[in-house]
Amino acid sequence: MQGGAAGSAYRGRTASIGFAHGPLVRVDAGAGGERVAGTLVEEALALRKAIDLASGQIADLAASAGGEAAQILEFQVALLEDEDLIEQIFASIGEGRPADVAWRSTLDEQIAEYNAAADEYLQARSSDLADLRDRVVHILRGDEGEPLKIPSGGVVCADDLPPSRFLEIDWSGGGGLALLHGSPTSHVAMLARARGIPMVVQLGAIPDAGATALLDGEGATLELDPSAEQVRIFEKRRESHRKSRASARAILRRPTASWRGEHIKLLINIQRVDDLEHADAQYADGIGLMRTEFLLAGHSELPDEETQFQAYDAVLRWAGQRPVTIRTFDAGGDKPVPGFTFDGEANPFLGVRGLRLCLARPEIFAVQLRALARAAVRGNLKVMFPMVTSADELEAGRKLFADVVQRLQADGIAAMLPELGIMVEVPAAALAVSSFKASFFSIGSNDLAQYVLACDRSNGALAPLMDPLHPAVLELISRTAEHGRRAGVSVSLCGDMAGDPRCLPALLNCGLRELSVNASALAQIKQTIDRLSSGGGVG
Repeated sequence: MQGGAAGSAYRGRTASIGFAHGPLVRVDAGAGGERVAGTLVEEALALRKAIDLASGQIADLAASAGGEAAQILEFQVALLEDEDLIEQIFASIGEGRPADVAWRSTLDEQIAEYNAAADEYLQARSSDLADLRDRVVHILRGDEGEPLKIPSGGVVCADDLPPSRFLEIDWSGGGGLALLHGSPTSHVAMLARARGIPMVVQLGAIPDAGATALLDGEGATLELDPSAEQVRIFEKRRESHRKSRASARAILRRPTASWRGEHIKLLINIQRVDDLEHADAQYADGIGLMRTEFLLAGHSELPDEETQFQAYDAVLRWAGQRPVTIRTFDAGGDKPVPGFTFDGEANPFLGVRGLRLCLARPEIFAVQLRALARAAVRGNLKVMFPMVTSADELEAGRKLFADVVQRLQADGIAAMLPELGIMVEVPAAALAVSSFKASFFSIGSNDLAQYVLACDRSNGALAPLMDPLHPAVLELISRTAEHGRRAGVSVSLCGDMAGDPRCLPALLNCGLRELSVNASALAQIKQTIDRLSSGGGVG
């Protein structure tokens, strides 16, 4: 239901469950205000200063964010280092245009080209260009983009929100995010879920006037200027949700989760070492996915062997005897890395990414494998390769890894070859899973669903089609789990489906007995399994 008057309710789609009650805070994407232009030299210097400042801001955000968000921000850094683009803007200044006008008009042309592209990847990147355009214009106009501190419980409302803006907002006082457009499978949605920020997307047009807002991330509704009775009902629902979460945290202290008498292993996904500081992480059965892309973000050079070893070793020491699965670099696609990934691919999602990229860059890959081989001596390490299509790729990676171990040992350095597995995220891998001589399999449901359904998960217009419970997706998950049972090898799932209570019955019925989720979702998932086991359904 929708309406334009005060007291109206707007329904969207849930991106992150939770509740927020407070003032509505509008965030405009554009940069307003005027500036007085100087001489040609002054304008050129002003633009150079603004670009340098923007680059520093984005690099700082990337360094603090880590993981996939950092990889998205790297795309903006790469654009700021595109000399052809920058020279074009300086040429426009030389023709007498003010710096902000020259910058905006050039970026607007680029955005229009990206939006007109047939490739959905390029279309999705237009929002990153718009984010970068507005950041530099804000700086040129005297607004250096101080973090937006929202009032306690405030609901941030925007047409859409790029990851950099989300990361700049001070969420310490709580609050929520209401997007007029956006997608529940976007990177911003993933960030919101990881941080426990309620988020609703695809709300449509809502009033510009300031208002008190009730954001219900569970019911996917936004209520403006609610009545006292609406607030009472909302707060009752929020309190019920709070008690449910408290009960879930109590369940975490139980030693195991079980379903139909079978033990369900609950592991956690981490983006970086700091994620282990989450209070609930200690209750995990291990780490089902450590993304290593955070090591590639926010640095002018690729990480050396010692830097990588220290990060891996810290996680293994934290885990003790529990298993730790570290994924090798999953760069490429929507995660470009200067000096590593290939530029100019027509369709990066189907391009040289994941293990394909690492095998094409053996000099970079070998550094990571050396660090992993040294860390493996602790005995609880498992390593998996991402974006694997054929068994030949796995064997090529295994051979390279074995050669690295042999050279380290020949040099008197303690090293060993850990268990090797693959991510099952390419439909071909799921269909031919029996051809892989892997010690374990981990299903990446985000990419698997994306490729099976031919839907870009970052494209909000396709959200209704991007259904992870589609029979075709479940068929491939079942096929992989069944192979694991027959072959006696473990099969886990580490994508968003594992952290979605609505998907749990289907995943368990597919035969999965290992799930890896963000630490923030661990309690809720364990509670949901407990309810399913007792016949209570998904609540």
